[in-house]
Amino acid sequence: MADELRNRVVDALKTIYDPEIPVNIWELGLIYGIDISPENDVAVRMTLTAPNCPVAESMPAQVKYKIENLPGVRSAKVDIVFDPPWDRSKMSDAAKFALGFDLDLGRDVVPLSRINTRR
Repeated sequence: MADELRNRVVDALKTIYDPEIPVNIWELGLIYGIDISPENDVAVRMTLTAPNCPVAESMPAQVKYKIENLPGVRSAKVDIVFDPPWDRSKMSDAAKFALGFDLDLGRDVVPLSRINTRR
């Protein structure tokens, strides 16, 4: 049950976007942890791209709202943390690709210009 709820929480987080970046907060790596109690209280630890981010107040409220409205969730709590600080390495490969960054595939960095996206 907790795994199913966690998957729904992650799906909800994937619908929230930083208004300045066209990538959702999950793929950006802004979510540092999700804890779910046996009573289905959900606690999220997240960060922002910068401490003075323009959405510092609205984004955590949006995360809380989305999670609280999932079926089966009793309550939601969102903690903003800045340790460790966010950086590009926390983004998924999908986010890096969407933003045009080179992909780090193991020991080799593959420039996007070498990836053929046409088939």
